[in-house]
Amino acid sequence: MTDTFIPFAQPCIEQEEIDAVTECLRSGWLTSGPRVKEFETQFAAAVGSGFAVACDSATAGLHLAVEAIGIQPGDRVVTTPYTFTATAEVVRYMGADPLFVDIDRDSFNIDPDLIETSLSGENTDNVKAVIPVHFAGQACQMDRLLELADRFDFRVVEDAAHSFPATFAGKSIGSIGDLTVFSFYATKTIATGEGGMVTTDNEEFAERVRCMRLHGISRDVFDRYQSNKPSWYYEVIAPGYKYNMPDTAAALGLEQLKKAERFRRRREEIALRYTQELADMPVGLPARVRQDDVHSWHLYVLQLGLEDLRIGRDKFIEQMAERGVGTSVHFIPLHLHPYWRDRYDLKPQDFPVSYDVYQRAVSLPIYPSMTDANVETVIAAVQSVLERAAK
Repeated sequence: MTDTFIPFAQPCIEQEEIDAVTECLRSGWLTSGPRVKEFETQFAAAVGSGFAVACDSATAGLHLAVEAIGIQPGDRVVTTPYTFTATAEVVRYMGADPLFVDIDRDSFNIDPDLIETSLSGENTDNVKAVIPVHFAGQACQMDRLLELADRFDFRVVEDAAHSFPATFAGKSIGSIGDLTVFSFYATKTIATGEGGMVTTDNEEFAERVRCMRLHGISRDVFDRYQSNKPSWYYEVIAPGYKYNMPDTAAALGLEQLKKAERFRRRREEIALRYTQELADMPVGLPARVRQDDVHSWHLYVLQLGLEDLRIGRDKFIEQMAERGVGTSVHFIPLHLHPYWRDRYDLKPQDFPVSYDVYQRAVSLPIYPSMTDANVETVIAAVQSVLERAAK
């Protein structure tokens, strides 16, 4: 083990964020208030959406989004097995069932051709939505997904946990589907510790999400204290949830939002450096499917050329750690987890691309606070492990 360890992920928190949170604490307003409203306004402007609603996690945002579009027991929602469990678990919250569809081998995003094949081969009356996941920060084929949504009459709820800022065909992710959900978890491209945002151009959806994020109350706490009605008065119009974002998190988010493009450019620089230096190694490198679009580079995922190596993925991770570099795996496909496997009687080869990618996948560190020396250390570690392991 080296003296200094490079963690897999690390938030970039600077003095501006510290000052903003300190000011918030001194203001006396800690729960959802003026900073949340400002964060929503600024974020909507950043992605070009009509509305943005902050919540306490992307999982909460996905739950609110599928509730807003009316997903009910017996419905089905198309999504990918190559994602974190939150993407599919919110479907189960509603008593509905996910319809898993495999990914394409280039982008690791859901494959629209396979969606079309799946929907053409069965009764689609109960398929009410698709949740595409913009893996690693590269946009899914949104034109194809919207065409399928129109043809088969379902909604598009984008899981953009990895994808701020990113674009498809020049249009910002967050302004394309019916609703889009972003994550501000500590490891994400901008971070509020915990937090998420739902964007939409549909005012009815926005109002439903806003209401349901706080117990189904007709007016948020901040609105009640600012209006001309008694501050104690409220009306519950639905059995909602407790998903609101506090002002302390929004204070962080406002400062991070100002730096989002700088952060993205640094991650892109790191990605380009990795690609340049690892191109001749026995690994598959991330593919840029649409060169003109913005990629947020939340992840940089190697695909180990296991056929040319004497070690497997787990040993590679272990040997990288010995050289002072943290790595991770994105993702363990959902159909391999006991809950999803057993409930839907799934087998590893049911989604062969997801399964093969998983067996080879290793995510390298890629975050704005990495120094050039850190990046070179990661590259040297990868090269050392692979050279020693080559057949």
